Amino acid sequence: MPTSSKHPETVVLHASHRFDAGTGAVAVPIFQTTSYQFDNTQRAANLFALKELGNIYTRIMNPTNAVLEERIAALEGGVAALAVSSGQAASAIAVQNIARAGDNIVSSTDLYGGTWNLFANTLKDQGIEVRFVDPTDPENFRRATDAKTRAYYAETLPNPKLTVFPIKEVAEIGRKLGVPLIVDNTAAPVLCKPLEHGAAIVVHSTTKYIGGHGTSIGGIIVDGGNFDWEKHAERFPALNTPDPSYHGAIWVQAVKPLGPIAYIIKARVTLLRDLGSALSPFNAFLFIQGLETLPLRIREHVRNAQAVATYLKKHAGVAKVIYPGFFDGEQKRRADYYLKGGYGGLVGFELKGGKDAGRRFIDSLKLFYHVANIGDARSLAIHPATTTHSQLSPEEQLATGVSDGYVRLSVGIEHIDDIIADLDQALKASDTRALAAE
Repeated sequence: MPTSSKHPETVVLHASHRFDAGTGAVAVPIFQTTSYQFDNTQRAANLFALKELGNIYTRIMNPTNAVLEERIAALEGGVAALAVSSGQAASAIAVQNIARAGDNIVSSTDLYGGTWNLFANTLKDQGIEVRFVDPTDPENFRRATDAKTRAYYAETLPNPKLTVFPIKEVAEIGRKLGVPLIVDNTAAPVLCKPLEHGAAIVVHSTTKYIGGHGTSIGGIIVDGGNFDWEKHAERFPALNTPDPSYHGAIWVQAVKPLGPIAYIIKARVTLLRDLGSALSPFNAFLFIQGLETLPLRIREHVRNAQAVATYLKKHAGVAKVIYPGFFDGEQKRRADYYLKGGYGGLVGFELKGGKDAGRRFIDSLKLFYHVANIGDARSLAIHPATTTHSQLSPEEQLATGVSDGYVRLSVGIEHIDDIIADLDQALKASDTRALAAE
């Protein structure tokens, strides 16, 4: 990087890649290749033995992907990163990298519905128990920990509950017990740096704010390099005992000359290699394009979301607004402490008419897109109880913050007058339809 700047606006443009050495191209090239020519047999052997780092096969690494990885690692303050095919793949691999059948992790209840399903069902089928606890009291994580606990897991700004997670408090509990905290920072890039508060691993669905364009699916895992896996060897046999899938490598020792990157190297050369959740170089290129304007877009998301939340709070048809800036007590303190520069681009609200009112409102929107994504430059809306969280039981829905009348908005960067106008007409149309139905 041509500057030592830590400012995100500079990092996302200049970290890792300056220009292509072969052509002088300033834009990151798309290396759309499966394979790479080895200089000779010794070089090939060294790469496969991890004596040198370099390109072997695009299922495992790629030069375009590497720029994305290095820039996001720099943005989050980590030592290395691994790009994968989706946010779901990032969440799964982040856990599977250190947890095996018979192990457990302790997770916050405040989760995106897809992650809840992954944890409650798919990981359970694989023999990994996920113990859900209420993060309102950080001590719940300590109470749920035993000798088989391999990690804590949480979302910085839970979608859709929007109650900011106590990162520092839970990370400190975990470090005393030898348990790393994995934080999904998808909904709060730039606004929060979980690694600075003690988290060991950060994951993102790059599909969301990092991309911002809604064209590509992807995910990333960032290794903070700040957790001593060797010190807690008994808790992490995956990193501290011979791995038969890679010549009996003991990861904390095998990669020690390369830096504190045992966790991310193992994820790359075993799980990514074997499961094949590879991000295409073309999608990596598109995420790099989005990343370059991320800090600027986040400012607009934040500003517009604040205005939308204020508008909804005053509307007679709205029973409740769920927005970090409107919380009080400990929840407001956490939002102010962890989110720097604003409360994010998500706003939730409950309509007085419940589930039917929520459906009528969604069907009346014109500017907002009715989609399952968040973080696009355009404004998005959805009714989680009948869509993203519909596979959860009523009790599980309430635990994640979803009620029958809850509507989630991902506020975009359109002009705020146009955003408010669409919300206003949809609320009026919903009321009109409700009266007509009566």
